[in-house]
Amino acid sequence: MSTVELRSDTFTKPTAGMLEAMMSAEVGDDMIGEDPTVNKLEARVADMLGKEAAVYACSGTQSNQMGVWANCERGDELLIDSTGHIANYESGAPAILSGVSCRQFQGEFGRLDVHHLENQIRRDDIHYAPTKLLCLENTTNLGGGRSYSLEQLERVCGWAHENHLRTHLDGARIFNACVSAGYDVADVARHFDSISICFSKGLGCPMGSILVGSKETIQKARRARKLMGGALRQAGIIAASALYALDHHVERLAEDHANAKRLAAGLSEISTVEIDLKAVETNLVFFNIDPSWGTAVDVEQRVAEKGVKLYSVGGTHKLRVCTHLNVTTEQIDQAIKVFQECLV
Repeated sequence: MSTVELRSDTFTKPTAGMLEAMMSAEVGDDMIGEDPTVNKLEARVADMLGKEAAVYACSGTQSNQMGVWANCERGDELLIDSTGHIANYESGAPAILSGVSCRQFQGEFGRLDVHHLENQIRRDDIHYAPTKLLCLENTTNLGGGRSYSLEQLERVCGWAHENHLRTHLDGARIFNACVSAGYDVADVARHFDSISICFSKGLGCPMGSILVGSKETIQKARRARKLMGGALRQAGIIAASALYALDHHVERLAEDHANAKRLAAGLSEISTVEIDLKAVETNLVFFNIDPSWGTAVDVEQRVAEKGVKLYSVGGTHKLRVCTHLNVTTEQIDQAIKVFQECLV
């Protein structure tokens, strides 16, 4: 019986076609701008998003923090949903690296709107950190893999710009949002001053992320990448995987979404599982288990013994599964059977 890896889409392995593209990549020294494959990737993504420039990075955390650095000054604050990755899962980096504090708000499924934020901008007073940046996440992670509508993005980012705030998008899974919601990535990007995209999640690359924005923003971000230890040399070997993924792994994200819904439907038939099927939109599925079965950690360990790996997250009895290109429909059915054995 094969192991079903549902912990995260970061566990994907390069496909044969991706490995071939990486092996044949033309490379140079990216630190001085001479890696042709990195240059090709940066130009392509900037063009896709309708922005002036882009800079390749090692990880989504790094590209997010390059965005915070480029949009803020030391002593500023950013506004973010309470589940936001930048505020919760990046080791306090805004404060440590950029001297920026995070003020968190409780949105809806990880999404912020104007009514959450209005009247929350700090006035010009020496007692306060100046409010400088609004950070959104699309899709949301702990918010449940939900996508923003274009109307909501236009509304909340318009409010931010009217109030002289910069806007940054943590678009780690932006292509999941595009496939699910049916919009183009450029339609999302036009509302933001900087956008971070992670290639090592839904797109299945072994590593890498990118930050996109104006020439001025990306020039600042390149300096941030250097001081954060992200100077890259023959990075075209990895950048080639991102170019391959953009050609071959975007539209197929619909398969991951279908598998997530299939798994959620199977879980919903288990009486000791609490799950909202309407909340399953992309490749993330969150559910709660009856306390009589122990904690989420107990269940995580129990199903792992039967070959299904997932994470306990965000509460004593809450778990998350994540579908991706290395999970088949047959494995989804295998996982459902294991859950039935362990929770019925």
